[in-house]
Amino acid sequence: MARAIWTGALTFGLVNVPVGLYSATEDKTVHFNQFERGTSSRIRYKRINEDTGDEVDYDDIVKGEDIGDGRYVIVTPEELEEIEPGRSRIIDISDFVDVAEIDPIYYQKTYYLAPQNDEAQRAYALLLQAMERAGRVGVATFVMRSKQYLAAIRPQGEVLTLETMFFADEVRDPVEEIEQLPVGHSFKARDLDMAVSLIESMTTGWDPGNYRDTYRDRVNELIEAKRRGEEVVTEGGPAGESNVLDLMDALRASVAEAKGHRPGNSKDVGKLTTRRSGREASEDPAAREQDGPDGDLERMTKKDLYDLAQGLDVPGRSKMTREELAEAVRSARSAAGSKAS
Repeated sequence: MARAIWTGALTFGLVNVPVGLYSATEDKTVHFNQFERGTSSRIRYKRINEDTGDEVDYDDIVKGEDIGDGRYVIVTPEELEEIEPGRSRIIDISDFVDVAEIDPIYYQKTYYLAPQNDEAQRAYALLLQAMERAGRVGVATFVMRSKQYLAAIRPQGEVLTLETMFFADEVRDPVEEIEQLPVGHSFKARDLDMAVSLIESMTTGWDPGNYRDTYRDRVNELIEAKRRGEEVVTEGGPAGESNVLDLMDALRASVAEAKGHRPGNSKDVGKLTTRRSGREASEDPAAREQDGPDGDLERMTKKDLYDLAQGLDVPGRSKMTREELAEAVRSARSAAGSKAS
């Protein structure tokens, strides 16, 4: 079970609900360590004084704010501690607003809020159901890890979520930041209708399972191929065509292409081409086993295996690892073959 990263109380009016804060998302980016090329030696970083070249102990480091012209205002850890917002354990809802009024640009990171004991469950359930009926989002502030946060609290199914938010002065004004904003453009009614038609052709129901980090899939596939001792082969693609389409020509072509639109980004998924040396392939029993009817499963990406599992209606596929998907597809194929015979 997940552990709360913060515990305290959620308050609205005079109602106090003991709650815990849990991460609602996880970063699945593939993280690498750094090595010197051609060696197994890790690269390490040190805190170095740029003038003397000496390593500096962490306790001797202070912070400085750049005020321009090479000048800094130096602030010590002790000075920062004196003005910290304190260690308050209260998430204080000060207002309720309509959810549609909050621009998504203000949202930062999502957490789950959960009651911390049996006594808290009734008050928690009351707030959850009341917010659902009212269609409102609670706006609150709280302190976590010596930092003050603005937060939006909203119901999501059977749980309350807390979204940390940017303060108003942290959101940039696009008019001030971007030079090339479109101004004064007008279009014929038929051209605008065509663009709307394209949007409608590509409109589908929201299903987060339709979208995958295809780059991460290929990185994992690369790592797995190299772990098996395979060589990754890069094949040159066809030369790109240089025909430049007019905006309206491109729009018309897009409308025609969208008639066969499939939701999601599965079209972005490519497959790595790998090969083994002749000796490796002949001596590796796993490679010989892969030459059977299900051998292709061992070379597939997790996304490809998931698509197969979806086609075979494998239950629980969304929570399976790549290896579990391969085994489930193999079993489903076998079961389907048995029924056919």
